[in-house]
Amino acid sequence: MAIQLNHFQSSLLKQEKQPKPLFFTSSKTKNFGVNTAASSSGQQLIQSGEVKPILPKDAATALNSEGFKLLDIRPQWEREKAYVKGSLHVPLFVKDMDNSPITLLKKWVHFGYIGLWTGQNFTMINPNFVQEVEATLPDKDAKLLVACGEGLRSMMATSKLYEGGYKNLGWLAGGFNRAADSDFPEIEGPEKLQYATIGGVSYYFLQLLLLLQAVGKE
Repeated sequence: MAIQLNHFQSSLLKQEKQPKPLFFTSSKTKNFGVNTAASSSGQQLIQSGEVKPILPKDAATALNSEGFKLLDIRPQWEREKAYVKGSLHVPLFVKDMDNSPITLLKKWVHFGYIGLWTGQNFTMINPNFVQEVEATLPDKDAKLLVACGEGLRSMMATSKLYEGGYKNLGWLAGGFNRAADSDFPEIEGPEKLQYATIGGVSYYFLQLLLLLQAVGKE
């Protein structure tokens, strides 16, 4: 399934010139089967034309001329690093606060294999996601451009929103990681939008790489 989704995204992004993210940024979550089903459903909606795929380079036109509102569904710790000014925010995934023995074991394994490298928390699906979107934007006829870091989480979100009655949906193909600096000119936060999903040890490798690139240009 993951291979199919990645191939689907690649086919949409093949004309893009932006490099892929330098580091692995995927976040492990609970309810993997549910997440995979939601991704598959979201992919089908995009392929059928029910959800409009929008490339980062076309996002400004969608927002400024086509009436879309940008819905950022990344978790709070990613949004704090960088976000598009004026965007709406409802996280699809939230930090899992369960401290039962089984969950603590899962958190320990997650930290060892993923969390230490990427800085991602152990998360769970936000059970109130659609309700929180409804509270933020009650008008279900509104045009929503749904976005995340890589495009997979936002694909899940489009499926849930479509089932919740939102029919005028767009999907930011490839996510913010594929955006150029000029695609979203008004960014808030201390980091570049493209690097907001990168944390943990990966973040320090990124900073070192950027430093070496800057030195090489001098």
